[in-house]
Amino acid sequence: MAAARYPSEYAWPYITVSSLVYADRDPRGYLFARAGLALCALAGIFWSVLLRRAGRRDPATVLALGYACMLGCALLPDGPAPIPRAHDFLAVCAFLLLCCGLSLWLLESRARGTAKPTGSAWRARLHVMALWSPILAAGLSQIYIAHARPHLPWVGIAWRAQGVPIYLSFALWEWVMCALLSLSMLSLSRDAADAG
Repeated sequence: MAAARYPSEYAWPYITVSSLVYADRDPRGYLFARAGLALCALAGIFWSVLLRRAGRRDPATVLALGYACMLGCALLPDGPAPIPRAHDFLAVCAFLLLCCGLSLWLLESRARGTAKPTGSAWRARLHVMALWSPILAAGLSQIYIAHARPHLPWVGIAWRAQGVPIYLSFALWEWVMCALLSLSMLSLSRDAADAG
């Protein structure tokens, strides 16, 4: 809904998720984005509490912190905050904490032997590497852009017109990260339900 109301073309590989939650960037759709982000975060916090009660304390705590940061992203995108660029800081923390929490869960499941029999240790490690790969790709692409094209403005549709390869776009890796986190949470929720 937020992307449909975006004032210009919303090309997801070139426009960050955060652009949808700022009132000045998406004046007709930002409330949809904020509400969706907040509902997702609240559901994640609730799910983390249930996970903690089931004895998965470390992963649940880290996931709950990640979802709390996500909630902060929805509530503090352009309001006053004691931290300059609070939204950016909270977004990075949310991604890192959610990846850490999921990684802990995957590796702990393997160590406890509670993962599905078909899921071997190498699959758990591969899943963890897949979770962290978009963060690594985003970081490397930003380092490259800073050195190779230092005068390039922050990622946007103009990149497409300038012929910047899509794999250098921070927005692309951010959306890939969102998709991987969502798929991982669905998969691990199903595994937790099967085990419970």
